[in-house]
Amino acid sequence: MHRKLPPLTHLTGRSAASASASSPQPSRLPPPVPLRDLLAHRLPNSRSPSPPTPHPHADILLLLRRRGDVTSPERLHVELVKRGLHHDLFLANHLVNFYAKGARLAAARRVFDEMPERNAVSWTCLVSGYVLQGLADEAFRVFHAMLQEADPGCRPTSFTFGTVLRACQDGGPNRLGFATQVHGLVSKTEYASNSTVCNALISMYGSCAVGPPILAQRVFDGAPVRDLITWNALMSVYAKKGDVISTFTLFMDMQRDDNRIQLQPTEHTFGSLITAASLSSCGSCVLDQVFVRVRSNLAVLVTSTWVVLCLKERNAVTLNGLMVGLIKQHSGEESVAIFVGTRDSVVVNADTYVVLLSAIAEYSVSEEGLRKGREVHGHMLRTGITDMKIAVSNGLVNMYAKCGTIEDASKVFQIMKARDRISWNTIISALDQSDYCEEAIMHYCLMRQGCISPSNFAAISGLSSCAGLRLLVAGQQVHCDAVKWGLDLDTSVSNALVKMYLECGAMSECWKVFSSMNEHDEVSWNSMMGVMASSQAPISETVEVFSNMMKGGWTPNKVTFVNLLAALSPLSVLELGKQVHAVVLKHGVTEDNAVDNALISCYAKSGETDSCEHLFSKMSSRRDAVSWNSMISGYIYNGNLQEAMDCVWLMVHTGQIMDCCTFSIILNACASVAALERGMEIHAFGIKSHLESDVVVESALVDMYSKCGRVDYASKVFNSMTQRNEFSWNSMISGYARHGLGSKALEIFEEMQRSREIPDHVTFVSVLSACSHAGLVERGLEYFEMMRQHRIPPQIEHYSCVIDLLGRAGKLDRIKEYIQRMPMKPNALIWRTVLVACRQSKDGAKIDLGREASRKLLEIEPQNPVNYVLASNFHAATGMWEDTAKARAAMRQATVKKEAGRSWVTLNDGVHTFIAGDRSHPNTKEIYEKLNFLIQSIRNAGYVPLTEYALYDLEEENKEELLSYHSEKLAIDIEYGALQILRNDELEA
Repeated sequence: MHRKLPPLTHLTGRSAASASASSPQPSRLPPPVPLRDLLAHRLPNSRSPSPPTPHPHADILLLLRRRGDVTSPERLHVELVKRGLHHDLFLANHLVNFYAKGARLAAARRVFDEMPERNAVSWTCLVSGYVLQGLADEAFRVFHAMLQEADPGCRPTSFTFGTVLRACQDGGPNRLGFATQVHGLVSKTEYASNSTVCNALISMYGSCAVGPPILAQRVFDGAPVRDLITWNALMSVYAKKGDVISTFTLFMDMQRDDNRIQLQPTEHTFGSLITAASLSSCGSCVLDQVFVRVRSNLAVLVTSTWVVLCLKERNAVTLNGLMVGLIKQHSGEESVAIFVGTRDSVVVNADTYVVLLSAIAEYSVSEEGLRKGREVHGHMLRTGITDMKIAVSNGLVNMYAKCGTIEDASKVFQIMKARDRISWNTIISALDQSDYCEEAIMHYCLMRQGCISPSNFAAISGLSSCAGLRLLVAGQQVHCDAVKWGLDLDTSVSNALVKMYLECGAMSECWKVFSSMNEHDEVSWNSMMGVMASSQAPISETVEVFSNMMKGGWTPNKVTFVNLLAALSPLSVLELGKQVHAVVLKHGVTEDNAVDNALISCYAKSGETDSCEHLFSKMSSRRDAVSWNSMISGYIYNGNLQEAMDCVWLMVHTGQIMDCCTFSIILNACASVAALERGMEIHAFGIKSHLESDVVVESALVDMYSKCGRVDYASKVFNSMTQRNEFSWNSMISGYARHGLGSKALEIFEEMQRSREIPDHVTFVSVLSACSHAGLVERGLEYFEMMRQHRIPPQIEHYSCVIDLLGRAGKLDRIKEYIQRMPMKPNALIWRTVLVACRQSKDGAKIDLGREASRKLLEIEPQNPVNYVLASNFHAATGMWEDTAKARAAMRQATVKKEAGRSWVTLNDGVHTFIAGDRSHPNTKEIYEKLNFLIQSIRNAGYVPLTEYALYDLEEENKEELLSYHSEKLAIDIEYGALQILRNDELEA
């Protein structure tokens, strides 16, 4: 009977994060239900009035155990189905417990859902399985459903309550409200005085309650029976709070307890003592007094040395406990020192070396830890300790990985004679964290081929590696594994899934995973804000995600605000940016560089340079390279190149080192406005900063010089490059193509192919453009077909280049063929290209094609003034003056206006800007006189103006005059005049 468990809502209160895969495991989780208790058909600590009676089918389990068929739950499951016993309550409980112990939670849940009847054992086994795997939220849902069962045989037991409370302990303060309700339920049952439940309550309140452990102490005082675990639990609580006095007082009281049970300290006891001493804020003098007091009361157990090191009968358990306590306080060096100082007087075991390797992995200086680790490894090889336990080899793999030598970790893993789940988790995590993503995925596949079920750690590391390599298909396969084994119920695994799909560009899958999550934590919300930024989602969706996070009770942190501002920056919404800034101030996330840098970028995109400057000035003492680059980018985005250059000058003179990002930003800005002189200044800065050999800077230089008209300089930089990336090749190819040097562009492309650099879609746009300028029609079409060999699907830009190629060659009959071949609908770019290609044709069919292009263009983009001008020019070029007038009238009716074309020239005294027929320049009279002189001179030399490019119905003389005062000719004239003045000055000198 399949029954869906209801969600846990009224018990949990506010949504809280589930125990993540990275959270520490509980110090002492209740073990899964043992076989002997299942055979007796009861739970531990159950109050049975008479001795347990073995179940009638217990002999079947014992027989299967002797045959070895219970070594895996699948074999047991198959055997029970074959015998028709899979619906037996006792055997089904055993199967659920067996699956849960092996982290096979999905299988355990299926068996549980199919059980015709259930008892407390059934529910507790499933709850315990989820808790053991860190899936607290799912465990709470099952527990809630258990409480709703009307059958008295399904009431929670002490073991159930202890397991649930341990899960609350792992959740920390966020679980206190729920844990308090569980305590209320316990107080109404006979388990209120049960030692297992009391111990769990003490540990839970110690972890969940903030401040002095009053509640934990209250439970301890009310416990009718205090065993060693009870004392250790409260001592651990006080120790973690740094209360040395209370910790050692409890230690002494434990020795004086009148309990008939002899309470001998264990490694957990001494671990608490060391933890208390490590966390204490009191001085060494006070600590000495505490130790003196302890020694005076414990003469039987304590000698004159440290209380935590001086038991009369020292053994490996004591030493291991002391070392573990120090490791928990990140004191690996001290833990190793204790081992070195006591190894001659204590007989150590394999567990000691496991702890020792963990201590070495915590060394603050990895090189020192590596040296010490290799010494220990050599000793273990000589004494044969490495073959005693798998845990020893696992410790070696972990130690080498954390000390930064993943190669040694892999070697140890390869020679291991036996591997368990921890072995695979350790090597996969180590490879992923060391950026060996391919090897991590390969080991994950090998683990699955070995029929070893993945854990949360393996799934998270596998997904992280898939994200690093952008392997969507592999990530989907890991996702399938996570669903199969129930790992996707863990919040940390779901967060890793969101990140993987984000890195692979599958934005819709990010939303699906996020929406299906049972619980969200800060990482979940921050990841979704990152998705919004990467996908440039609409404002409403971005604000909705942020608003839902706030409504859920989560406090945004700096990562939240950085992602939110990154999502808003491209949208340039000033008022929304100001509101986010106010929320930043409200939550006190100020004085943080990352947030301030994001705010500068957001304000810059909104045109608020004053706000950018205000924030930037407040960061005077903590500016980093990102701050400077954000400010410079803001100036450039708003067209303030001079202010950007001043900021660069200030950056240099304040001692801030310019990085490759700074150079590329400025060089791209210089390229966009053809500011050659400024670009050359930055080039000089790059040489002084020793960044001229950086591939990013050199590629930006190639692009800048080619766009500023100095393709010869671009060629020199390109040829001097020792390393090239795809941007370098693309910049040089497009530079030659832009200047009409199609043959040179194609030579560079052929060289690119010989160097085995893989071209991308940008490369082919430049190549097709070069073929178009050079008139190489057939060769261009060959390159277009070559794209498919490189698995690059042609985009709209490539079809536009092909149409331009055919149009320049006059092959307008083939243009329709390629338009029909397009897998996408033609856009404005395609129709503009067709319209320009048809402008010089007198053929009636070609004129019809041009008319169709004109009509389509005005339908698609009726508000773009360029389209009206192109349509008007087309009609004028073909002599259809009435249609020309209609196009210009339509432009006026559409209330759009084309910005006049500008030409500018940079001289010593600044930048001079002109438009056609411009007379606003202060030296207009001299400029026009010089221009008329130059025009007359070139006419005498044989120049004849091409009046057909004056697309107006005017007399020839008027057309010549219109062409004479073009903005470019005015700019050239003033530059020519300046050169003449310079030459005259040189002659006079």
